[in-house]
Amino acid sequence: MALGRPGTVAALGTAQTLAWASTYYLPAMLAAPMAKDLGVSTPTVFAAFSLALIVSALLGPKAGAAIDRLGGRPVLMGTSLVFAAGLAALGMAQGPVSLFAAWVVLGIGMGSGLYEAAFAALVCLYGKDSRTTITGITLIAGFASTVGWPLSTFLEAQLGWRGACFVWAGLHLVLGLPLNAMLPKAQPSEETPTAETPNHALAPEPASSMRAMLALSFVFAATWFISTAMAAHLPRLLQAAGVSLAGAVLVGAL
Repeated sequence: MALGRPGTVAALGTAQTLAWASTYYLPAMLAAPMAKDLGVSTPTVFAAFSLALIVSALLGPKAGAAIDRLGGRPVLMGTSLVFAAGLAALGMAQGPVSLFAAWVVLGIGMGSGLYEAAFAALVCLYGKDSRTTITGITLIAGFASTVGWPLSTFLEAQLGWRGACFVWAGLHLVLGLPLNAMLPKAQPSEETPTAETPNHALAPEPASSMRAMLALSFVFAATWFISTAMAAHLPRLLQAAGVSLAGAVLVGAL
């Protein structure tokens, strides 16, 4: 089924909300019961989560190349399966080795299925006109913690942390996969440099390019260091300050 721009925003925004809620925002609510059940420390669970972030960063360039070659739809559909497999593996983990292995799988999905991949897919579809679509996706998926933290808390209370992981895995199959499959097929790009375009107009000077890259690398790293720490620890920090679990989830979701 072909989707127009509003349909693409709704479908991909919902799929991204699911992807973020079930990975990036998962440890905040499940790390403690996960650690207790597996007989490891809570920092060990966060170390596995950190490994997933490293894997996702290393995989990013490969994912981008795959989106350029194949388009966003098949790559994002594949990540729905990877997310489901990683969450199912996490739900079946029996110790540190299987815990870290499951998060490596999730890191593969994160490297090719979160914002960066979704935005690249939109650029393949709409080129320079993708800006407003990207904004719409961001506005929808910005509610990932608002949805994810309360739902993970509810599922853990009702089914345990393993059951929560299995439910998230199932949602990727019954919701995320069909939503990503509804994305339009990417058309071959028509924006190619012409032979008459001078080379110096295509790229900045090497020195200024390196300075810009280093500056942006520092800014992105510092920003994500803070945001990742808050995403992973905010509910527990609020509880440590004396807020109840329900209050911490509510405040964090807000």
